[in-house]
Amino acid sequence: MKVRIYQPSKAATQSGRAKTHRWLLEYEIETPRRPEPLMGWISSGDTLNQVRIGFETSEEAVAFAQRKGWDYTVQDAPVRRVRPRNYADNFRMDRPRF
Repeated sequence: MKVRIYQPSKAATQSGRAKTHRWLLEYEIETPRRPEPLMGWISSGDTLNQVRIGFETSEEAVAFAQRKGWDYTVQDAPVRRVRPRNYADNFRMDRPRF
């Protein structure tokens, strides 16, 4: 069984960084998804697609996957770049382009 270990990025609709510090273990899709004939919704025969297990560190998630004997891939956490800006820069005539 293949699993993916990653740290989720911040959603576009949220301003804070809550729920982005934990590491998630998620199963890879093993069966293809297909549209259901009646409603047209996308369905899958594999219910493990809905399971997400949270961990405090990536090492805990890797140890869990190794203990279960699963193949895993670890995706590095996204790098957060903070550009320092001043409030006064909003009113400058020659604004810096970011």
